[in-house]
Amino acid sequence: MDGRPVGGDRYRAWRAVRHVLAVRLDALGDVLMTTPALHAARRSHPERRVTLLTSPAGAEAARLVPDVDDVIVYDAPWVKATARRASAQTDRHMIRRLAARRFDAAVIFTVYSQNPLPAALMCYLADIPLRLAHCRENPYQLLTDWVRDPEPSERVRHEVERQLDLVAHVGWRAQDDRLRLEVPESAKATVRGMMRELGLSGGTPWAVVHPGASAPSRRYPARHFARVVRALVAEHGWRLALTGAPAEHELVERLAREGYGAAVSLAGALSLAELAALIAEAPLLISNNTGPVHVAAAVGTPVVDLYALTNPQHTPWHVPSRVLYRDVPCRNCYRSVCPEGHHACLEGVSPERVVEAACELLALSRDGGGRTTAEAVAVRRAAPHGREIGTRSSGSDDAVEVAAEGGP
Repeated sequence: MDGRPVGGDRYRAWRAVRHVLAVRLDALGDVLMTTPALHAARRSHPERRVTLLTSPAGAEAARLVPDVDDVIVYDAPWVKATARRASAQTDRHMIRRLAARRFDAAVIFTVYSQNPLPAALMCYLADIPLRLAHCRENPYQLLTDWVRDPEPSERVRHEVERQLDLVAHVGWRAQDDRLRLEVPESAKATVRGMMRELGLSGGTPWAVVHPGASAPSRRYPARHFARVVRALVAEHGWRLALTGAPAEHELVERLAREGYGAAVSLAGALSLAELAALIAEAPLLISNNTGPVHVAAAVGTPVVDLYALTNPQHTPWHVPSRVLYRDVPCRNCYRSVCPEGHHACLEGVSPERVVEAACELLALSRDGGGRTTAEAVAVRRAAPHGREIGTRSSGSDDAVEVAAEGGP
């Protein structure tokens, strides 16, 4: 099948689907960037249920997604992060488990560089009758509905657009294409108490800073982050909440010490729900291009995104932002470790530019009336695509300003 939308009996078959298996075997950010497509799937039939098959990291995010009814956790052997195992017993068990659920259809969501066929084979062996995915090669019987993958040779889309295009192929659409995440009330209450204790309220400007990332190629240099922390605290009077995974504790603690007592480390101290609650309350997030950026987009918090040019598809979606990088000839390398060893796309972003971008966005997040982001989200989201006055669009309809530092 080519990339044309389905029609006739095939369209009616997908329209009648009651229980769909969505396969997204990646981590936090990828799951969140799939939520508009999941929303389209859910909204296209009043009785449709969506079950998400995802990684352990993805499952933590999925439990906060309102359009996901159930989550199945699976460490797929064709995913890089999965530890080696001695036998395929886990995989055979998963096939039996999926078969027992008697899904009507499966939609396999992948980034362009991933092959959907291992997941398609699993769904085929589980007797799921309808199976949809992007695929570069002919899948023959493994997919009933094959959407030819145009990336990257013909065009490049934002990851959100890629997945929306996939489900639109079978007629599933929704008008609301924002990222979707619901913060539990218990997490909001916990975080608000923490904020009071840390002095992150009232009229003092403050931000969340997330200096880590799973891939080394996407990490802004720690020495640059240290200068950003010092300048925001000493020159602008900000307070900072630094977040990170338990494995990033040393990095975050070291940067917090640069804040003259006005920066606090929360590395390893927050659940994902609490991190989302903190970002939702914050006037601003300063982060590498990693999961919290997409959390911020989902809750409406402006972002200074230190964007390594590993790939162009993951900029903040429909949220005021500054996407900072230095253009380099080796852009779009799609590598977890810088293949050139110089990290020039991030090394070339000066701490002064990060501070300038943060101050610009903080002024915007006040919305002209002294309101913090949490208080102004409803105002921004009432506007088309959550756009704010004072930002300019880049790409589709995102409220994103792309600021490239220097040249190659």
